[in-house]
Amino acid sequence: MSTLITGSFAYDTIMVFPDQFKNHILPEQVHILNVCFLVPDMRKEFGGCSGNISYNLHLLGGEPVPMGTVGQDFTPYRNWLEKIGINHSHVKEIPNTYTAQAFITTDTDNNQITAFHPGAMNHAHQNKISEATNIDIGIVAPDGLDAMIEHAAQFADANIPFFFDPGQGLPMFDGDQLNRFIAQSNYVVVNDYESEMLIDKTGKSLAQIARQVEALIVTRGGDGCDIYANDTQIHIAPIKISGIKDPTGCGDAFRSGLLYGVANQWDWQSTGQLASVMGGIKIEHSGTQNHQPGKSDIESRYKENFATAISL
Repeated sequence: MSTLITGSFAYDTIMVFPDQFKNHILPEQVHILNVCFLVPDMRKEFGGCSGNISYNLHLLGGEPVPMGTVGQDFTPYRNWLEKIGINHSHVKEIPNTYTAQAFITTDTDNNQITAFHPGAMNHAHQNKISEATNIDIGIVAPDGLDAMIEHAAQFADANIPFFFDPGQGLPMFDGDQLNRFIAQSNYVVVNDYESEMLIDKTGKSLAQIARQVEALIVTRGGDGCDIYANDTQIHIAPIKISGIKDPTGCGDAFRSGLLYGVANQWDWQSTGQLASVMGGIKIEHSGTQNHQPGKSDIESRYKENFATAISL
């Protein structure tokens, strides 16, 4: 079943400062701040919500169809998608722009200074849901503001069931806009912090939001997730992991499990458990698209943690 994944593509440039920022910033002089951090360790990763979700859904054997806008520097990323066999026919290059870029510097206390350039992402509304054919399910993941609004409306008009995943884009929207997203979507997925913001902005409780959709999923990091569906609440435990290597992209990996489960008509318990497996596998690896489990590996992790077998 084909899954249309609207959202961002980005390059993540990740740098490590082998000291503490606080040792090099004078609090009383922040109004004239001028600092330089030497970062001997740096890596550049493929990222963006559409790219990450598509990568993980591909690992599961799903049929991701990513949709996003990129810049003139996208060639290495495009070559990567071709190498691993992901359809990129709805990834549109915008002339004279750069692909979205995140520049992240982390110190030894895990404090981060991030600069984000949206670039071509601001033009994502140029893509239309109707341009993709034979789509069974979709997701509106973080992207340009206009694109998220228009793509949600287009999914609804086409009667294609979809997840609304506001992510880091949630602060861009007011209560009326968020209520419209909820009314249009079939499923809503947020993390625990975003769920509180959603409650505050919409004026609705989680129970009220859940009654408007087929399922509301709230992820809670190391505490697993809660799925509100059919007037019940299901708690999904996190899987046992070998260690936390890098949390970046775990939410996207988790969402791939949700999409796979819904597309294949799994129940919510099994769907949530698969999502938990995907998030757990990702956190054990650096970068967002460097883990490479086979389907048998994923099936084994599922059985080890939940004592039931699945077949992907």
